[in-house]
Amino acid sequence: MTIKTALEPIETASLDELQALQTARLKWTLRHAYDNVPMYRRKFDAAGVHPDDFKELRDLRLFPCTTKQDLRDNYPFDTFAVPMEQVVRIHASSGTTGKPTVVGYTQNDIDTWANIVARSLRAAGGTPKDKIHVAYGYGLFTGGLGAHYGAERLGATVIPMSGGQTEKQAQLIRDFRPDMIMVTPSYCLNLIEELERQMGGDASQCSLRVGVFGAEPWTAGMRREIERRLGIRALDIYGLSEVMGPGVAMECLETGDGPTIWEDHFYPEIVNPNSGDALEDGEYGELLFTTLTKEALPVIRYRTRDLTRLLPGTARTMRRMDRITGRSDDMLIIRGVNVFPSQVEEEICKNEHLAPHYQLEVNRDGHLDSLAVKVELKESSLTLSHEERCQVCHHLRHRIKSMVGISTDVTIVNCGSIPRSEGKACRVIDKRVLVSS
Repeated sequence: MTIKTALEPIETASLDELQALQTARLKWTLRHAYDNVPMYRRKFDAAGVHPDDFKELRDLRLFPCTTKQDLRDNYPFDTFAVPMEQVVRIHASSGTTGKPTVVGYTQNDIDTWANIVARSLRAAGGTPKDKIHVAYGYGLFTGGLGAHYGAERLGATVIPMSGGQTEKQAQLIRDFRPDMIMVTPSYCLNLIEELERQMGGDASQCSLRVGVFGAEPWTAGMRREIERRLGIRALDIYGLSEVMGPGVAMECLETGDGPTIWEDHFYPEIVNPNSGDALEDGEYGELLFTTLTKEALPVIRYRTRDLTRLLPGTARTMRRMDRITGRSDDMLIIRGVNVFPSQVEEEICKNEHLAPHYQLEVNRDGHLDSLAVKVELKESSLTLSHEERCQVCHHLRHRIKSMVGISTDVTIVNCGSIPRSEGKACRVIDKRVLVSS
């Protein structure tokens, strides 16, 4: 295994060199997808384009976009571009229908991912001498293992804590004295509170110097609070399972001005979220990614639904992405978990006692988001006893936890209690206050 410590030449290459590499890799990716993934052959043919039509970077706009629904429609493995015997790992993320979007990796993909995360950690000031505390969840979620393999590739000492066990996490931070932490911003605030409890009110005296935060949106105000209370530099890492996982983009320690996109592996575009028309750098719109080196699951012009803009490079030749201002769909992010109202609705509709009239209320309890579900009983079930209603609540909570991955507070109300609408139903009441000043 090669330890990644020095800056890679491509990070500071000229724009011409970078674009020449991108052009060559895009030609390979388009051909690889067309020849090996029936979905892409159908999409390209329907759009009247062929990989040979790609001559220069702007020609990518000729090709159709890929959506999360495309991946779901080909669940589980029909988007893989290599035989299953070449797939060494599978990750997955949740989806609106209960089916996850499935991502496969060849050994080359795993090596590339480890190198990219190592590059990201080095950009955050990490070195082989560091101990890195990983508090992202391990498992099908890409966060924990992605961070883990990258930290090892950097040559650092990894503390694979995963999520939860806040008191123990804080104790190990005090005992093991890590230099860096990789964690969601909201959970970090919980850790800070526990550290303050264990350290007499001052968590800034702990050993941490840098935090690498991802998996959920966070504001400039939250960044400042984390930095002040923990005494660290807080940096933003960006990624998504369908494109690779964490490490698609990383904020550099020396500038702290937004994540640098590793454009030698992921080609970004911005489009109008409604029309899909391409927008120029500096214009706000929906972020798209095309993978340039992925073997098992190449994605072409993948619609992330994240709203941002592309900015010129500063610490590196490669462009940066601005802070994500929102999403172009109705997805909620609760404690780092993607939640769609239709996921909850699906579980409600499976219950014989519940009517398809519901509201989701998102609150912020301290530093963590919470989701409450209010749902109506069917008129035929109004005679249920208090104990029976409690059982219905318990069953729905269990189903949502099992299928969506988060705990919820479920309240059952009588029929007619949920407001009706003559237009679109108001399914979500978001009471979180996000101040980005």
